[in-house]
Amino acid sequence: MGMTSVRMPDELMTQLEQAAEKLRRSKGWIINDALKEYLAREQRKAKMLEETYEALADIKAGRVSDGNEILDWLDTWGTESEKPLLK
Repeated sequence: MGMTSVRMPDELMTQLEQAAEKLRRSKGWIINDALKEYLAREQRKAKMLEETYEALADIKAGRVSDGNEILDWLDTWGTESEKPLLK
């Protein structure tokens, strides 16, 4: 397992120590948990940005569907005459 050190303001260190005591967890555990959450959030943001660029490329290429066609398609969901996915 890798190891690193982190410099942080005294106020943040105090909050970390208080949280560790309250949660009965180590400071390292809290830092690891917070870092995992941060990295997962950043990964989701990067994926959303990539999907946005893909969607903009689709729009630029004319690969779009009319809003009314989408609503008509949705209205068929769960019925005997359910329409297939629009392309």
